[in-house]
Amino acid sequence: MKRTPKIDNIRNIGIIAHIDAGKTTVTERILYYTGKSYKIGEVHDGEAVMDWMVDEQERGITITSAVTTCNWQGTDVQVIDTPGHVDFTIEVERSLRVLDGAVGVFCAVGGVEPQSETVWRQADKYNVPKIAFVNKLDRVGADFFRTVEEMKERLNAAPLLLQIPCGSEDRLEGVFDLVQMQKIVWDDETLGASYTTHDLSPAEKEELAPHREQMLETLAEVDDQIMEAYLNEAPIDADMLKDAIRRATIALERVPVLCGSALKNKGIQPLLDAIVRYLPSPLDIPAIKGTHPESGETIECPPKDKAPLAALIFKVSMIEGRKMSYARVYSGKLKAGEEVYNAIRKKKERISRILMMHANKRDRIDEAGAGGIVGIVGPKESSTGETLCHADAPVCLEDIETYQPVISVAVEPKTHADQEKIDGVLNKFLAEDPTLKVKIDEDTGQTILSGMGELHLEIIISRMLREFKTSVNVGKPQVVYRETIASAGEGQAVFDKEVAGHRHFGDVTLRLTPLPRGTGNTFISRVTEGQIPADFVPAVEQGVMESLESGTLMGYPVVDIQAELVGGSFKESQGTELAYRVSASMACREALAQGSPFLLDPIMKVEVFVPETFMGEVIGDLNARGGKVDAIEHRSGQQAITASVPLARMFGYSTALRSASQGRGTFSMHFSHFDRSG
Repeated sequence: MKRTPKIDNIRNIGIIAHIDAGKTTVTERILYYTGKSYKIGEVHDGEAVMDWMVDEQERGITITSAVTTCNWQGTDVQVIDTPGHVDFTIEVERSLRVLDGAVGVFCAVGGVEPQSETVWRQADKYNVPKIAFVNKLDRVGADFFRTVEEMKERLNAAPLLLQIPCGSEDRLEGVFDLVQMQKIVWDDETLGASYTTHDLSPAEKEELAPHREQMLETLAEVDDQIMEAYLNEAPIDADMLKDAIRRATIALERVPVLCGSALKNKGIQPLLDAIVRYLPSPLDIPAIKGTHPESGETIECPPKDKAPLAALIFKVSMIEGRKMSYARVYSGKLKAGEEVYNAIRKKKERISRILMMHANKRDRIDEAGAGGIVGIVGPKESSTGETLCHADAPVCLEDIETYQPVISVAVEPKTHADQEKIDGVLNKFLAEDPTLKVKIDEDTGQTILSGMGELHLEIIISRMLREFKTSVNVGKPQVVYRETIASAGEGQAVFDKEVAGHRHFGDVTLRLTPLPRGTGNTFISRVTEGQIPADFVPAVEQGVMESLESGTLMGYPVVDIQAELVGGSFKESQGTELAYRVSASMACREALAQGSPFLLDPIMKVEVFVPETFMGEVIGDLNARGGKVDAIEHRSGQQAITASVPLARMFGYSTALRSASQGRGTFSMHFSHFDRSG
């Protein structure tokens, strides 16, 4: 099968939002109305196409970002449905890295929720143009205009209202379209597949006139053509308006806002129209830039099939035990059966198959052109964030940032057969998930699994049993701390030994001083060439940085330290890099011990929603956990309490909150920073 759509007829979009805002429900309707699915899969029934993992179906949440391609009005829409739970933020990060546009889904009842802010800022970081869809307008307590105001306040967004709801809660009929100035009503009998447009009544025209005027004013602020027509009171037709909206969206100056209720099948077709009309094709965004792996010079990768190949692997999956990589082709063509070059690993890999993805189903294709997002089978060593190119035109695209884990559990195999399998299984998970870390505790011999949260580790352990039939005993969750020092400390060490028939000598004196929180570690050399030759200073720095990976208190990484090389000595013909690296490491350990080391807790940003009646008890409980209340505000008929709390004190909080609020409180939390608790 050979299928390479024209590049200006491609839209690569992600569906992003807070957990439970309705991302997967929106995606399921998109698949149904574009003819990709023959029936609508519901999340609450465990039948959503995009939530294909058993754990996703059981829990009713998205865990892994799923890719699919559908067609709307002759345009190929490649959709990635991303998770909303904070434990799986890396899935959103690496999806946004390769997308050209995004649809932010907001719950009209909950408004702009914490994880919505996180994913929106991730999209801002990659300069991804966005459309907002205010969902769940059929729910009791839905408030469209309050949600739009929260977008301004919390996301620093510039919303451009293209629709407003016609009715609300159980009286939601459809939407008013401010661009065409008409009313759209969906047919419930066809599950929303058919809808009718109606001319506005005089009363409706009068009601919508201020909103239409506001839309034109907002657009005129950033578009000269609309400004000129608006000031001259010239007629502004729908096509002129749509062109201006597209320009403002792609330039990141405005965010078009649409609305509806995905569960009640209202609002999805106009959203698809907006995706095609307003979000960019790969041709509409600046060409991605990479660097030459040897010279470091900047290389532009234009979105053209005839340009040299540049494809970024943004995700690796183990499906039925086989490795499959997801890649975005930025320039050139990826062809099945050809040999490609991994510029980071300096290795050649063969592409055995290219797959057009539809969640966990896939169709084989012969090639993928610029702008394509595909699955590839064949590369054995290439991993997340690495670039595939051709050896005669090597390029490295920017890597994908990952996050440091904050929670650990000890796992041990239940049987001898499990013992033999566990290393291989964990290696497969590590290839898939850059936020998962595995290490062996030298004192106990236990395997320590570290991740982004309790749910993250729970899912990994569940998948070990379901997918790989590997049973493990799991210890209680342990917090992953950091270490630092309270005061300056100095250390001196000499390494003077014979190794493999050669004398190795190194003498190093270091001073460590604490830095402000979040600064990271730095190294400065203050020695002269006569004390330690410049050639050995990098070895000293390497020894220091390796030593800081494991502190003197409990072996956690040491952070926020300035290491100064302040003294040392050198012996002609005996000084070696090995000696200076080892002596630097020894001196660093001594200086750490002198600097009054202490632990830094991972501090979580916690947002609790409770009825006002229970607020006092909830705040008292947060204070008892060593938390600091940062803000309290009234939102959606409830009190939203924002607090900073040490992760170590948050275990079992969901049970405590249920008890304190008679089951009516909810909360979300995400990692904020490391700091001293109490």
